[in-house]
Amino acid sequence: MQPITNYIKSELKQHGDATKARQMQAYMKTDQPFYGVQSKLRKQIFREAIKKYPITSREEWETVIIELWEGTHREEMYQALEVAERYKIYHYESAWTLFETLLRSATNWDTVDWLSSNLIGQLVFKYRHFEKQLEEWSEDKNFWVRRASLLAHLKHKEKTNIKLLSQTILKLAHEKEFFIRKAIGWVLRQYSYTDPVWVIQFVNKYEDKLSGLSKREALKAINRKSRLV
Repeated sequence: MQPITNYIKSELKQHGDATKARQMQAYMKTDQPFYGVQSKLRKQIFREAIKKYPITSREEWETVIIELWEGTHREEMYQALEVAERYKIYHYESAWTLFETLLRSATNWDTVDWLSSNLIGQLVFKYRHFEKQLEEWSEDKNFWVRRASLLAHLKHKEKTNIKLLSQTILKLAHEKEFFIRKAIGWVLRQYSYTDPVWVIQFVNKYEDKLSGLSKREALKAINRKSRLV
């Protein structure tokens, strides 16, 4: 195991809080245990870790990510994603395979959303040919992967591929799965900061196809702004 991996695991264990661990596990509704290390302290541990044991190669970067991801506790997975996101120098096209592997073994929204918007979405932004994979993901049997096909667009702003996003939303709009409906609304709400008129027109045009949850989420920022005017 890499020295940085050992250090992170040791620090998480040392700073664990059993009460917080139970609360965090209950909140995420998962069987996976937590150490009880919250975000601020976890990020501090991460900063100290990369200062003591800087990652200097792509191979080491990927090894550390996998070692942490396969850890027993949830915070180790979060640290894996911190490592993945921090070293953008290794975000080549070849990183897609690693990110997809992580996604397909993720089991809840916390890790799925982080992967989708901060890692996978940024690769799609840089290498547009990966949009083909997003099309395939929208038909995947794993609903978390289908959710990722939506949330990968989340931070593209004015560079959003509206045609693909529209097709994906309409393909998934019939689903009753909460996390799909929520993702549709979220990605539309996020794009409303860039083009509110388009979002309003889209929701109105497909009002009969979109769930109430998706429509409420999509128009939340627009409605909030209108109340302040």
